[in-house]
Amino acid sequence: MTAHSPDHLKGLVITGIGGLALTVDIPLIRLANGESWSILMARTGTTFLAALVIWAVWRAITPSAPKLVPGRAGLVVASLYGLGSICFITAVFHTTTANLVFILAFNTMFAALLSWLFLRERPRRATLAAMAAMTVGVLIIVWDSVGTGNLFGDLMAACSAVAVAAAITISRSSGEDMGFTSLIGVIIPFTIAAIMVGGSDTGFRIEEPWWIILNGAIIMPLSFYCLATGPRYITGPEVAMFYLLETVLAPIWVWMIFHEVPTRNSLIGGAILIVALVAHSVWQLMDGRKRRAATSVKHPV
Repeated sequence: MTAHSPDHLKGLVITGIGGLALTVDIPLIRLANGESWSILMARTGTTFLAALVIWAVWRAITPSAPKLVPGRAGLVVASLYGLGSICFITAVFHTTTANLVFILAFNTMFAALLSWLFLRERPRRATLAAMAAMTVGVLIIVWDSVGTGNLFGDLMAACSAVAVAAAITISRSSGEDMGFTSLIGVIIPFTIAAIMVGGSDTGFRIEEPWWIILNGAIIMPLSFYCLATGPRYITGPEVAMFYLLETVLAPIWVWMIFHEVPTRNSLIGGAILIVALVAHSVWQLMDGRKRRAATSVKHPV
């Protein structure tokens, strides 16, 4: 698949929409002002119901609607997205928004590493250099949290990034349409959250649930479907790149709404992450153009 093919362009547009929608996820969670397990239960429950309704309507219109969970690969992908949701919500309540999104941006390099290990898509030296720089950036962010309660949240953010990168890699490898699989996978965190809420003393507690309903019923289905569909048309690292929209925009939304200012180390580490990824993306674009130019010279039409 070439960089100018219709399928590649389609993948970029679909994944871009998903990445943009994802940027308002954390602000909506924070606006709901609730207990973490209650938030997770409401967010995943509404997402699951919305996915079933959308799929049922799609199925009624045309029999070519994608499968909810395509085979064993679909089960694994659903489980990984479910695990990622649990780690993500836990991180939201145990670290700063800036730390969370900066560390989640590392899923781009996790995806490249997993593609190398399991798909034999060996990264080039520039990619390895970017991975090294990003590792330094993440260590700076995490170091700022040592001795505070944020360290656990940072680790949960890293676990969420690994889970998402693994799901992207498996989706890419299978070639299946995993658009609804990521949405069905939320039944796992929903079940765990329901058990935790039922066994707690405080029970279900969300002060402004309409924000979570908006998030679970509209934002999550849109972003999850688009981001999970992307690997059908573009590579895993390319899909992971669109998660950078959340890295850049989510801290801005949170700063504007909650006046949460990132720490100095968080900004330094985040800047290293973003510069490394942007430089790597520019290099990929220029290298792709050189390769296409060389190919056109060797094989003139």
